[in-house]
Amino acid sequence: MIRDSLPKIITELPGPKSKEVIEKRKKAIPSSIGCASPFVIDKGEGAMVMDLDGNIIMDWVGGIGALNIGYSNEEVIEAVKAQAERYFHPQINTLHYAEYIDLAETLNTISPGSFRKRTAFFNSGSEAVDNAVKIARKYSGRTEIIAFSGAFHGRTFMSMTLTSGQIFKAGFMPLAPGVHRAEFPNEYRTDENVKTEDLPGYYLDKLKYMFVDYVDPKKVAAIIIEPIQGEGGFISAPIEYIKGLRSLCDQYGILLIADEVQTGYCRTGRLYATEYWADAGVYSDILITAKAMGGGLPISAVTARDEIMEALAPGEIGGTYGGNPLACASALKVIEILRRDDYAGKAMAIGEKCSAAFKDWYGKYESIGTYRVIGAMVSIEFVKDRKTKEPDPETANKILEICRSKGLILKSAGSYNQIVRALMPLVVTDEQIKAGLLILEEAIKMAAA
Repeated sequence: MIRDSLPKIITELPGPKSKEVIEKRKKAIPSSIGCASPFVIDKGEGAMVMDLDGNIIMDWVGGIGALNIGYSNEEVIEAVKAQAERYFHPQINTLHYAEYIDLAETLNTISPGSFRKRTAFFNSGSEAVDNAVKIARKYSGRTEIIAFSGAFHGRTFMSMTLTSGQIFKAGFMPLAPGVHRAEFPNEYRTDENVKTEDLPGYYLDKLKYMFVDYVDPKKVAAIIIEPIQGEGGFISAPIEYIKGLRSLCDQYGILLIADEVQTGYCRTGRLYATEYWADAGVYSDILITAKAMGGGLPISAVTARDEIMEALAPGEIGGTYGGNPLACASALKVIEILRRDDYAGKAMAIGEKCSAAFKDWYGKYESIGTYRVIGAMVSIEFVKDRKTKEPDPETANKILEICRSKGLILKSAGSYNQIVRALMPLVVTDEQIKAGLLILEEAIKMAAA
């Protein structure tokens, strides 16, 4: 059992068995599908993996947020096995099957807002984003979409267009028409003359100016926003900004789409990050979820107000594998466990431990510009100088490299890859958190030296 183990490196990385598979990969898979980890996984349990050579590594990426429930949950395995013994895939447009319907009912019930909703399923976050845009355009009869700086919404054609950053789009032009970009309220990267209390109004004014100079608000179908930006570095929009955004959407008849692909299913200390919106009386019109919902199986969802979903004609959304019964069975069990065993509470406990460590490190290491902790979405932004806030991707990359060599897998984020982030499975133990933080601090210290 490696579930309760701590990192243990017994060979060079990659070891001989891993090296053999990695060499095969170089010839078989496009190099553009990168991978920085110097080992090949053999087994995963909880937050830990063992490679082909017997090295034990702590995974604080968790399938980029897909493994909130961790590797190899026995209840989920049994649910998928039971479904596999009955049938794999009748396809929802061909045959009715209960798993799709039961999961849709569940999401309609548990997602924020007491209004009537409907849910459709797809295979990935990117697919769900594309379909959310289709749904918004059909319902509104409008064409334009507004997305934000620092956003990541996927790699399909429309979702890539909505995504910010040339690293994801260079060489793929021209992109989808009708997309406009607003500035996300990133307090750390805002002019220092703007006071914290003035931040929401400052960025709302910028959005209002877009309606004057760039795009007619009466032609805007939807505004899509991540409650907490994932690839952007775990940056959250102030609730007063969200309230103002909702008000603007209502004023102009614009739909508000919340992309919770990375934030959903207990990651932020709530079942959905938009529950924090709901505390302030704000609800999205369309909610996109994926990743952690399937526990590692490919499934995504678009949940929207009843009247929005019902604006579409039969056949206008769907797909062969959307809502596959195996993935639905997994998702039903995952959601049951997340709610039953208070995984939101687990996320908050993880965040408290990380926050205490980061606060201490901030006082010790000048390379840390800022840090962010929202539940178990945790990140540290590295800079060359705290006054100028010049991004320092070299230090961030060095830290990731050192951590990997010591058996801890983390990931970068931010426009310059200057941010180190963690999306550890929420089943990570206290001892594993302690060990992981020790490795991370040692890496920061070594990188600084």
